[in-house]
Amino acid sequence: MRAAIEEAVEALRAGRLVAFPTETVYGLGADARSEAAVRRVFEAKGRPADHPLIVHLASADAIGEWAAEIPEAATRLFARFAPGPLTVILRKRGDVPDAVTGGQPTIGLRVPDHPVAQALLDAFGSGIAAPSANRFGSVSPTTAAHVALELGDAVEIILDGGPCRVGIESTIVDLSGDAPALLRPGGVDVEAIEEALGRPLATTSPVRAPGTLPSHYAPRARVLTVDARQIEATVRAHAGAHLVVLGPSDVPGAPRIDLPVDATDAARRLYAALREVDERGYALAVVALPAPVGLGRAIADRLRRAAAS
Repeated sequence: MRAAIEEAVEALRAGRLVAFPTETVYGLGADARSEAAVRRVFEAKGRPADHPLIVHLASADAIGEWAAEIPEAATRLFARFAPGPLTVILRKRGDVPDAVTGGQPTIGLRVPDHPVAQALLDAFGSGIAAPSANRFGSVSPTTAAHVALELGDAVEIILDGGPCRVGIESTIVDLSGDAPALLRPGGVDVEAIEEALGRPLATTSPVRAPGTLPSHYAPRARVLTVDARQIEATVRAHAGAHLVVLGPSDVPGAPRIDLPVDATDAARRLYAALREVDERGYALAVVALPAPVGLGRAIADRLRRAAAS
C-alpha cells in the first residue's frame, strides 16, 4: 500500500483524481487548492458546479488553514468526534478556491477515520476535496469495485481499503451562523452532537450542503418506502411487478435482499443492497423506514431521497 499511496500523492500533485476509502464511503479526491483539479471532480461525477465539496484533512490541527474563524463549538465537536464521520461547516478563508465551496462563503471540513485515508492525507500534506466516488445522484460506493464500475477511466488511481466500516456519509453540522444547524444526518448520531454542544440543533440553514437534494442516493429501480407494518400489504398491492423487499426477514410472495434490523449493520449494508437491486434487475424495491433515532435517522434520510427519484 505504501507504493500505491506514493503514486496517489504524485497524481494529486499533478492535478489528477484519486479515489480513496474512508470509514463512510469511497471519496473521489482532488487537490483542494487546485481549482482545475477540483473542476475535474465535477466533470467526472456530472455534479452541478454550485454543489459544494467537503475538504478532508489529516488532523483537526489543519482547520485554521481553511476556516476564517474557528468557533468554540467547532473545537468542541472536533475534539470529540474527529477523526470520524462528522463534517463541520465554517466560514472559509479568502484563499480557498470558490470551486470547492460551490461559490459559497462557507466550507465543509472533516477528518476521516480510515488508515488508508489518513496515510494519503499525511503523505499529501494538504486538504483533499472529495465527494463520494460515483456519478452524481446515484448510490454511493462502499467498495473499490463500486468506484471502478461507476467512474472507470475518469479516476487515475483507486486505492482499495476494503469495504467501508460505517457505510453512509458523514453528519453535516453548520456552525457558520448564529445557531448550530443539522444539514445532513449521517455517521455520528445527532443526539450525541446535541449532547456535546449542550443544545439542540436547528433544522434549517441557508447553506447548501452535499447530499441534501430531494432526490439522491438512488438506484435505477424505483424505491418505495413504507411503515414496517405495511410491507406485506404493499407487496400484494404491487402483485405482478418485478419487485424485491429490502429487509431482515422474508415476506410471503416476494424475493428478499438482506438489510439487517440493527442500525449499525444496516448502515454498513445499505448502499450495497441498493446496488444489488439493480444488479439483479428488479424494477421496484420495497423497504421499511427505520425509527428516526441514532443511525436510523440517517438511514431513513437516504432511503427517502432514494425514493424521491
